[in-house]
Amino acid sequence: METKTVLVDGDVNNEGSYSQAVDYIREGQVVAFPTETVYGLGADAMNADAVAKIFEAKGRPTDNPLIVHVDSKETALEFVEEVSDKALQCMDAFWPGALTLIMHAKPDTFATNVTAGLSTVGIRVPDHPVALSLLKRLKQPIAAPSANKSGKPSPTLAEHVLFDMNGKIPFILDGGPTKVGIESTVLDTTSSPPVILRPGQVTKEQLEQVIGTVRLSSETQGNTPKSPGMKYAHYAPSAPLYLIEHNSKLIEKAIDHIHGKSKKIAVLSREDFAAADYLFPLSVDKLYDSLRKCDQTDADLILACVLPEGENAALMNRLEKAADHKWFS
Repeated sequence: METKTVLVDGDVNNEGSYSQAVDYIREGQVVAFPTETVYGLGADAMNADAVAKIFEAKGRPTDNPLIVHVDSKETALEFVEEVSDKALQCMDAFWPGALTLIMHAKPDTFATNVTAGLSTVGIRVPDHPVALSLLKRLKQPIAAPSANKSGKPSPTLAEHVLFDMNGKIPFILDGGPTKVGIESTVLDTTSSPPVILRPGQVTKEQLEQVIGTVRLSSETQGNTPKSPGMKYAHYAPSAPLYLIEHNSKLIEKAIDHIHGKSKKIAVLSREDFAAADYLFPLSVDKLYDSLRKCDQTDADLILACVLPEGENAALMNRLEKAADHKWFS
């Protein structure tokens, strides 16, 4: 399969490009497109055969549900039921935006491989002109996980998508770099109080200002998760990644120790460590790009320098999963 990449500008006025993307999706194919968080791999959310192509392209476990993207609150409400007042308040406060709401799906609406057989579904309205333009033209929900190989860093550039998906999907809409750089916050509004299943740009504090008490989830163990990012290893680069406390002397000692074993090291940090073989920035918006750049080096090991007590919750969540919770010692 040939994978075609088409650039669409910020004014989203390239009608031919959108027409191609809409045609592919209506034909049951998969199209990659940008959102404000990361690039998504989209298919018709009500076509099980089309959705199966997402799982095949990603190599994704089928008990891992997909997030559904729609163009508005009004569209979302056509596909869910028993919607809580708190869910409605979140829609008004954070949509369009990087918040996915878990709600009760109307029966026999979405393909069962979208919901992993659950009665709930995760839905959001993306805050990106290209994604919204595609959704408004398509006039139907798109199931769209991140457009990367399962378990690997999510794509924040179209070139990341092409690297992972070349020959696996027919079409990529290139809308430039994403703004947020990590996946959406996922909030389960079917629980009382609501539960954050995956942290993201929308924080616990911001949610509580709107709807009151919100809990943080403990990780799902063994059962089908309600949200992506809960059960399986995610975001991992090829070389082993370890977390290390952001302490200059400790990090320099770790670099010397690795070099003493005749190995090369890449460091993700906010500071400059001249002794490192490779140095990349560590921030929410640059995390996945930095991890992918590590894969382009011959580093034997990667150190991520974090502030355990004050680190951004969403960034720490992704780093812990990428490192499989390993700390350098």
